[in-house]
Amino acid sequence: MPDPRTFPAEPAPRDPLAEATARLIRTVDAMGEDDWRAPSLLPGWSRAHVVAHLTLNAEALTGVLDAAGRDEPAAMYVSPERRDADIDQLAAAGTTELRDRFLASTTTYADAVAGHPEEGWRGTFDRTPGLLPRPLADVPAMRLREVEIHHVDLGLGATPADWPRPFATALVETLTARAPGGRPLRLVATDADLTWDTEPDAPTTPAAATTVRGSIADLAWWLTGRPPLAGTEGPTTDDGDLPRIEEL
Repeated sequence: MPDPRTFPAEPAPRDPLAEATARLIRTVDAMGEDDWRAPSLLPGWSRAHVVAHLTLNAEALTGVLDAAGRDEPAAMYVSPERRDADIDQLAAAGTTELRDRFLASTTTYADAVAGHPEEGWRGTFDRTPGLLPRPLADVPAMRLREVEIHHVDLGLGATPADWPRPFATALVETLTARAPGGRPLRLVATDADLTWDTEPDAPTTPAAATTVRGSIADLAWWLTGRPPLAGTEGPTTDDGDLPRIEEL
């Protein structure tokens, strides 16, 4: 009988956020001085703004988890205005300071998640005071969306086509509700046997809905409210009238 000790160990389970963060860190580490101040794909934001936002987002979510662990709920941001002002201020910092703070934020966030007690994920938190509370259990998925989407927003080679299929699929499922109301849409993936209806309970037939076709990644990118990347067509409709969605 073979010695079981000679069998290869089971591979460690994949951590989508750790992998996405590692890809993002490689991109940020490779940025030169001119890259930081160049425009990102987000109107009005430089790449430094995008990195500043990712940094402050990680710090805010870390604060939410730390506060929840002390049973002292805290909001992510004091207000939308304060969030925007903090991003502008950090984006104006020196590139070394911003890079170091970004890298530190990814570590402290990962530590906060790893150290959060199992029972501690059952609570809620506020993004900003006065908004509908969010389940603490949503925090990992929220951070993954920030990392994957804003990595593309840096405009340094990452594209939605690089997203793992499970992430892109989950993003479409999560964001389908953002499609404009009053016009039933059927989203059809061209690279998988998957469809989504924006008004699944409406008394309409598939023939009555406008069909939007594209790869899962392209559909997900469109649902974030962003235009197709340069050199790509993005989703299409039979009538050529692709609904515009507010930027996420």
